[in-house]
Amino acid sequence: MTSPVWHPFFQHGLEEAIPLVSRAEGALLHLADGGTLIDGISSWWVTTHGHCHPRIAAAIAAQAGQLDQLIFAGYTHEPAEQVARGLIDLAPHSTDCDPLAHVFFSDSGSTAVEVALKMALGYWHNRALDGLADPRHRILVLQHSYHGDTIGAMSVGERGVYNAAWTPLLFDVGTIPFPYHGQEKETLDALETACAQNPAAFIVEPLILGAGGMLIYSPAVLQEMAAICARHDVLFIVDEVMTGWGRTGTLFSCEQAGVVPDIMAVAKGITGGAIPLAATLATSRIFDAHRSTDRSRLFYHSSSYTANAIACAAAVANLAIWREEDVLGRIATLSKGMAERLAQLGEDPAFTNPRQLGVIAAIDLIAADAGYLSDLGPRLRAFFLEQGILLRPLGNTIYLMPPYCLDVDQLDRIFAALSKAGDIFGVPA
Repeated sequence: MTSPVWHPFFQHGLEEAIPLVSRAEGALLHLADGGTLIDGISSWWVTTHGHCHPRIAAAIAAQAGQLDQLIFAGYTHEPAEQVARGLIDLAPHSTDCDPLAHVFFSDSGSTAVEVALKMALGYWHNRALDGLADPRHRILVLQHSYHGDTIGAMSVGERGVYNAAWTPLLFDVGTIPFPYHGQEKETLDALETACAQNPAAFIVEPLILGAGGMLIYSPAVLQEMAAICARHDVLFIVDEVMTGWGRTGTLFSCEQAGVVPDIMAVAKGITGGAIPLAATLATSRIFDAHRSTDRSRLFYHSSSYTANAIACAAAVANLAIWREEDVLGRIATLSKGMAERLAQLGEDPAFTNPRQLGVIAAIDLIAADAGYLSDLGPRLRAFFLEQGILLRPLGNTIYLMPPYCLDVDQLDRIFAALSKAGDIFGVPA
């Protein structure tokens, strides 16, 4: 029987296999046919502590029997209040910057970014209404970025075949070149020039670009980008949707640069990856620009499931895990194991450019058909599926982003499969 399901980022015309997953535990996905898969990418970068974590699952079950959903326009509930307070406590802090002090809930990384953009533009709109600033509308973005698949999020991401159909709907942005090693000055000079023209905001993925190819840049560059924005009073927005919750070795990537942004988007690991939830954190000046006795100046954004109580309960449990358990210790151990094996794989002539940040590791397979739209990606996915591993290469870039519970044997199996993939699909330089 043909399934009626239309899958995301999946070309059904290629008739690739679609495994049926029946249950999950830790780093393992159990298939309906009796097989298992090691989840090497945290099921699209969301699962942190492991699938079906007992503390998070119990919190979801308990909340489902108490309060499932509540309109959040003018009402609240305790799980949301706990999550908001917890996020503020854990957010990047600095004595030199205004703290992130307000939390706006949404339901995905894309919507968290949409909220961030609307906050920034709303800030300048309301400042102009008060005669405190000239209107500002332009958004600056970093080359090769990805921020989601809604219209605003696509507008501030890289343009290409993946959003070509919707080009007429995307708004114009200013693009800052990516700070490749040795080219950092060009990036910072370009940002300085662009900021002098009074844009509204600059949005970045801090330290590593995900879908853009796992491109890494230094904390020093992130710090200087934030400083340039501050000098020109350009709002600095960081998208910690993928990079947050320990992926880069710290709870949030901004910590490594000592940066406190004006606006920060978080999602994915906010619930440990168990259930959708997102949040956009902002400083008081962003909030205060929208606060008024004039109802026409309220922040016009919401969704039906804003701050869903069950999702917030999962987030409360996740925050407790971060407070009470040595999650960063587990991350450090896993990161070390990945680094050792990645170094060995980097000596294989079928691979090039090994790179790692925290528990995100990537390496490029040298192949004749290495383009993003070549059939290499689907063939690699099928091969890893045969090896009992869930990986989803970006063209010829094979990356790992496993849950923090991954054990040594599972890690060895993944790297053995990577080595075998090099033997089969690689073309030595």
